[in-house]
Amino acid sequence: MPSNRSRSLATSADVVVIGGGVIGLSTAYHLAAAGQRVVLLEKNALGEGSTCRAAGGVRGFFSDALNIEIGLRSLAVFERFGELFDTEIDLHRSGYLFLIDNEADLVSFEQNVALHTSLGGESRMISVAEAVELSPLIDPRGLLGAAWSPRDGHCTPEAVVQGYARAARAAGATILPHCAATGIEMEGDRIVAVTTEAGTISTGTVVCAAGAWSAAIGSWVGVDLPVSPLRRQIAVTEPVAGLSPQTPFTIDFSTSFYFHGEGGGLLLGCSESTDSWSFDTTRDPAWLADLAEVMENRVPALGEVGIASGWAGLYEMTPDHNAVIGRSRTVPGFLYACGFSGHGFLMGPAVGEIVRDLCLGVEPTLDVSALDVERFATTGGRRELNIV
Repeated sequence: MPSNRSRSLATSADVVVIGGGVIGLSTAYHLAAAGQRVVLLEKNALGEGSTCRAAGGVRGFFSDALNIEIGLRSLAVFERFGELFDTEIDLHRSGYLFLIDNEADLVSFEQNVALHTSLGGESRMISVAEAVELSPLIDPRGLLGAAWSPRDGHCTPEAVVQGYARAARAAGATILPHCAATGIEMEGDRIVAVTTEAGTISTGTVVCAAGAWSAAIGSWVGVDLPVSPLRRQIAVTEPVAGLSPQTPFTIDFSTSFYFHGEGGGLLLGCSESTDSWSFDTTRDPAWLADLAEVMENRVPALGEVGIASGWAGLYEMTPDHNAVIGRSRTVPGFLYACGFSGHGFLMGPAVGEIVRDLCLGVEPTLDVSALDVERFATTGGRRELNIV
């Protein structure tokens, strides 16, 4: 394996992208399509870090205007992914349904709906009865209302990874899975090369798209990326009798419990009772008790349905639950797009375009200056509330 990588390793590149999830692959594709010589490095299989362990939700419904714009722009790509990249991603436009059980959240979501619709989104507040009609498995006790975003849905992350990887290679990018970056060489504040397990690549520009592992990459050039790994677990049930194929991505907002259709069953998730801030993706059986408790309260009809499979993955969390996207002010050749706090997969298409423009010195279609990492030293952050 190392000798094969050595033979395929480019000796130089205009841009080296570190991270082979959807953010890195989308960035590599857009840069290569713009004529840049791109090498993407991924230490494991493509998408193995967090992307292919995601729940697959795609949405434009957030509490932050910029996140809404990024989400909507990405959603438009997901809707045409098969046409654009000759890859079917099993997109289910079944909608997102947020269930709300307290007055403060009800007020917040009313504001979120107003903002979302003002920016071109499709959402509205609905009654508890309407929510039950859309998602019949839920027990409505304690609910005060719901927010409904019908254009949103979910798709298959692995297929998106394959589509972008194929398109990036076709555009001329060199994609190297199982080839870890090991360091960044500098002369003063200037990047001159990236070292890897298979050799050295001369370059003046590096994009850090390493997800939960980004803080370590930033430390190589003295850039503090406040990104921490947080484990999240997912379970998939056995087939559920009578389950509608249009079951929405349903979120019990106050508990973080969610579900959507997966084959003939349901994909389920919720936070752990005690957060695990580490890179450990071992499934913890104790989490099933946490899951059972929230299910008993919100979807008691599923109590007798068995769990068929499951997995654990990592959220890449920042202090304000918003991504960091930008170019370092101290090392101009170092750019970063990470810390998406659970919504990186769904933002991949638009973020790839944005990072391409930042690399090329072109003003992006969406102004992401508010997501610069320097915000934590100045404004203190930019809070996103609609985190699942």
